[in-house]
Amino acid sequence: MKIFYAVQATGNGHISRAVELLPYLQQYGQVDVFLSGENSHLPTSLPVKYKSRGVSLFYGNRGGLNYFKMWQKFSIKRIWKEAKALPVEDYDIVINDFECITSLACKLKNKPSIQFGHQASFKSSLSPRPKKREFIGEWILQNYGTATAYFGLHFKAYDTGIFNPVIKADIIAANLINKGHVTVYLSHYSKKVITNQLHKAPGIRFEVFTKEVKTETIEKNIRFMPISNEGFTKSMIESAGVITGAGFETPAEALYLGKKLLCLPIRGQYEQLCNAAALEQLGVPVVAKMHATFFVDIAKWYDQPAPTPLTLEYSTYQLVQMVIEKAKSLQPTKNRVDEMERSNSFAL
Repeated sequence: MKIFYAVQATGNGHISRAVELLPYLQQYGQVDVFLSGENSHLPTSLPVKYKSRGVSLFYGNRGGLNYFKMWQKFSIKRIWKEAKALPVEDYDIVINDFECITSLACKLKNKPSIQFGHQASFKSSLSPRPKKREFIGEWILQNYGTATAYFGLHFKAYDTGIFNPVIKADIIAANLINKGHVTVYLSHYSKKVITNQLHKAPGIRFEVFTKEVKTETIEKNIRFMPISNEGFTKSMIESAGVITGAGFETPAEALYLGKKLLCLPIRGQYEQLCNAAALEQLGVPVVAKMHATFFVDIAKWYDQPAPTPLTLEYSTYQLVQMVIEKAKSLQPTKNRVDEMERSNSFAL
């Protein structure tokens, strides 16, 4: 079986999940990856056969999106050209992790596909939303990267077709330890902005992962670390808590580990506001932005108990098994293909 796997490369979460899923997918046949996007800083050994700049989100230095850079990189002409050239028709099944070029290619070539990932969970109105819904953000969740069928992942099974997160094997097998530090990953804030706040909490040690350093450095109570999957996972396992954005993979892993979690959603990114609403329901504190007294919020949070740990109903193997079976069921049988071809010839 030939499997086409489209992976969104805006941020690191999609790639991290793909790395975990790949060995299970490869049990079913050859897997070729389409990596789409240019805002991931996580090195990857995925079998990338196709690559595109895609449509990426870019972040500023103070917690929001960089709309100017996003507009500079956007090209409808390029997306259309790449979609027509993408050979999705050569594959037995197409799995799409919220990627628009693959979605367009499948529409143009009448190829069934399945959207597998967190964003697929928002096809259900039962997935948590912020009190104030945003029309544009909701439209993007419903219309960007559409597919024939959807297999959603979320913190809880809010509806049928929504399942538990994919948690890395290293996290599941971890021997938990608390060395007292706080693991920090805030890609939407600059090192300077983060440092200014964390230095004001001298009684707490921080391990901050950032693209702005290439080697480990220490500044007072902060250890700055280059971004790496292994390093971040180790830091989180050994931490007292985690401070991060309101994405999906990292909060899910922190909750599974039973770690204290503090989230700062990326301003202007509607999906993160939806995740923040879900996290608040789980007892996770959410701070809208890194304000002047954010260090006070950190100190209060550090002394609070952790929320109830997240549990998994399905293993990664079981999730992949269900996705593959669903994807296979979408493909037309040989008899149906022959019938369609005869119908087309009569129409001519």
